[in-house]
Amino acid sequence: MSGNAGRANRRGRPGYDLGRLLDVSVRVFNERGYEGTSMEDLSQRLGITKSAIYYHVSSKDELLRLSVNRALDALFAVTEEAASTTGKAIDRLEHVVRRSIEVLVDELPFVTLLLRVRGNTRVERQALARRREFDQVVSELVRQAEAEGSIRPDVDPALTSRLLFGMVNSIIEWYRPSRGLRAAQVADAVTKIAFDGLRTGADDRAPEAPGTRAK
Repeated sequence: MSGNAGRANRRGRPGYDLGRLLDVSVRVFNERGYEGTSMEDLSQRLGITKSAIYYHVSSKDELLRLSVNRALDALFAVTEEAASTTGKAIDRLEHVVRRSIEVLVDELPFVTLLLRVRGNTRVERQALARRREFDQVVSELVRQAEAEGSIRPDVDPALTSRLLFGMVNSIIEWYRPSRGLRAAQVADAVTKIAFDGLRTGADDRAPEAPGTRAK
């Protein structure tokens, strides 16, 4: 048996794959706080020994890094989608907001953890730096939409960006999958409230059909 194959089998013995380990660890971090969670707490919740956890990760910091990066990678992937990179800026912005909500709902525990980091460790500071990069992407879309005349000019673009994602991020405080509300429903509600207020009257989403103009 090769060394790599042996290591893969060895990692399988504890009964948890890395994905399952992260799922449970993130729940505990969210319940107790990252700093308030010990590896002993995690081992008790998982029902495995601490040494079994170390089959998968080298430290609690690595668990945090993998967890927040899962949320960040999903958010940055949204900014690379075709609808986020082509077309009018206002439509690209709306797509980014809508898809970010879907990511938040789909990865709720991971995004919740990301939004609660405060920069107390190197891993947290790296996560905050990546969050700022994402915020800059959104702010730039807001600026472009305003320059196109699609967004009302009487609100500062940086403030608009913060308000938009303040609304999006607040979802972690009340959204519960058990209530039956789907990601698309949440995204529809947020984008309707936000973009109906942001769009200028000059920004027509679709051309008027012939014969429908008021006489």
